This record gives sequence, C-alpha cells and structure tokens, in this order.
Amino acid sequence: MSAFTLGSVAFRLEREEHWRELEALVVRVERGGVHTLSTSELARLPQLYRGAVSALSVARAISLDQGLVRYLDALCARAYLVVYAPRRPALQALGDFFSHRFPALVWNLRRPLLLAIALLFAGAVAGTVLTLDDPARFDTFVDAAYAQERGPDATRDELRAVLYDSEEATSLGSFASYLFTHNAKIGLTAFVVGLAACIPALLLMFINGLTLGAFLAIHLQRGLALDLLAWLSPHGVTELLAVCLCGAAGVQIGAAVLFPGRHRRLDGLARAGRDAATVAAGAMALFFIAALLEGFFRQLVQAMPVRFAVAALTAAGWSAYFLLLGRRAARTLPR
Repeated sequence: MSAFTLGSVAFRLEREEHWRELEALVVRVERGGVHTLSTSELARLPQLYRGAVSALSVARAISLDQGLVRYLDALCARAYLVVYAPRRPALQALGDFFSHRFPALVWNLRRPLLLAIALLFAGAVAGTVLTLDDPARFDTFVDAAYAQERGPDATRDELRAVLYDSEEATSLGSFASYLFTHNAKIGLTAFVVGLAACIPALLLMFINGLTLGAFLAIHLQRGLALDLLAWLSPHGVTELLAVCLCGAAGVQIGAAVLFPGRHRRLDGLARAGRDAATVAAGAMALFFIAALLEGFFRQLVQAMPVRFAVAALTAAGWSAYFLLLGRRAARTLPR
C-alpha cells in the first residue's frame, strides 16, 4: 500500500467520527427541523461544520482520495444550509410559537400551574368568607384604584349599573386598560419573584384570589353574585389563566434554584429561565385577548346565559389547546 493511500486512510480515521456526528445532526434537522436538536447539539453543530470545512480544504490541497473529497463537499454543502439558513419569516416563527412551543411548555408546567390555580381559588374562598364576616376587610384586600367606588358602601343599584348599564361602557374602556396593566403587572411580578424560593410567587396567587373573593362577597350580600360571575367569566377565564401561568413560571424558576438535581445550579436555572420566560411571554398574549373581551364583548352582550356560554367555550378552548395540543407538542421538545 502506498504512502499516499496510508495518509488518506489515516486522515479519514482521525476525523470520520466527527463527520458522522455532523451528518447525523444534519439529517435530523432536514427531517424534523432545528427544534429537534437539544441545546448542546445546537452548540456542537457549528463546531462540527467548521471542522468538516477545514478537512475538506486539506483534502483538496493535498489531493486525497476523490471519493472522500466528494463526500466532504456534499456534507459541507448540506451543513451550510442548516447552519446558515435564513431565519424564518416572522409570521412563521410566531405560528410555530403558538402552535408548538408555547402549549408544549405549558403542558410540561402543568403541576406548578395546577398549584397556582388551587392557591388562587383558595384565596378567593378565603376572601369571600373573611369579607362576609367583616365588610371592612374589603379595603384591606382590594386596592382603591381597582375598586373604583365599588366597595362595601355601594348600593345594589350602583353595583348593578357597573354590570349592565351601557352608559358605563365608556368609563369601563379605561377600566379595562387599567385591569390589563394591573393583571399583567401581577403576572410579571409573580414570574420575577420566583427566584426567591417560589414562596412570593405562590403568595401572589393567593393574594389575587383574596381580591376576587372580596368583590364576590359584597355582590353576594346584595344578591348579585351570579351577575358578577357572568360579568367576570367571559374575560376572567383567560385573564386568570394568564396570571396563573406567570405564577407557575415563577415557581419553575424557584424550583430550579432549590432543586438543581444532577445539573449545576446555574445551568438548571438558565434552562428553566428560558422556558419560564417563554411561558410568561405567551401569557402576555392571553392578557391581551382578555382585555379585548373585557373592553368590548362584556358591555355589548349583557345576556347572562350568553356570557356564561362564552366563558364555557373559552374554558373548553384553552383546555383543548394546552391539554391536547400541548401534550402532543411536548413529545417533540428537546430534552
């Protein structure tokens, strides 16, 4: 065997393992998209590509086996398209976010989400009972700007006017904007404070429930509890779900700090933070949808059965979105 042939064989043996690894990653991206690669594989891909390009340059310079040159040439061309492919159009990326990544991450977050929902409802029950026992507690549980004169001293007619009178629609437009800002602030706060061992995020869920319970109590005392629920539920299902999603995202961050598992604490926090931030970003979209329902539908449609029907359809839609679509999409997320 000639020295040239031996050199070609040695050159290939030293690098072939990396070429095969690159080829395997390229095939996976070609078949299933870049989201099929894990974070470490995405970081490895350009390193392997640069190594293959360097090997191709050497193989051409010293006139190695032409079969090897053709193989490397084809591999580098395919890898180039994977590494340097143009970014997806914004609409396509947005569609992938809402059809795949967001529901998948929410499905993976289902346990802390259920905990956040349970604490919200527990706070609502506590707020109702405590305010019924002593109406003066209403001012403790509800901020004055949030109440907007709908406190314990309001009459039944005044409370009912907010729920039904079309003359209130104009002022409620600004009120809807306030509520969007208020609830988005609560959600983002719950997300951020998750770093503090989860407790503040969970506490915010309970406090938000206290506010709801206090409102329910004063309407219950005036025989308007069902009317209030019909008024709240069309947008409230989406709005409260968004708050709980932010709370669950905060819990995920706190859990990564408390229980790093086999990973280094900073590595686990970085990964949990990326996923939690994605969920929080999706929750902002839910806040926007809730604001639209709150600002327009609620005053345009005042029939109680219709309001409850819309709330039920909304709840069913979000359940299908996160439980069915989310569960299926979660199977394709990189581990």
